[in-house]
Amino acid sequence: VQLQASGGGLVQAGGSLRLSCSASGFNFGINSLGWHRQAPGQQRELVGVISSGHTTNYTDSVKGRFTISRDNIKRTMYLQMNSLKLEDTATYYCWTTHRGREFWGQGTLVTVSS
Repeated sequence: VQLQASGGGLVQAGGSLRLSCSASGFNFGINSLGWHRQAPGQQRELVGVISSGHTTNYTDSVKGRFTISRDNIKRTMYLQMNSLKLEDTATYYCWTTHRGREFWGQGTLVTVSS
């Protein structure tokens, strides 16, 4: 299983950014996928998940601002982040499970500046 996140960078508060996660090594179309994030000095937290049927769930702090989507043909998941806040600064990791194990990509850093 390989997960490759990209699209991070520096953005001003209130701005937008879209992260991508390309995947290989498993049956992408039937897997639930998700995004986690880890801010400096804090524990990794779940941002949101998307099921094989495209149902999404989000942690309360990003509801209404972040949107997860997936393209099964391209084997890619996306995280559209709008109205970014300083507290969204973190390294973002894409996630899935395969044969009972959890997998994370290498992470992409998002920095929100004032």
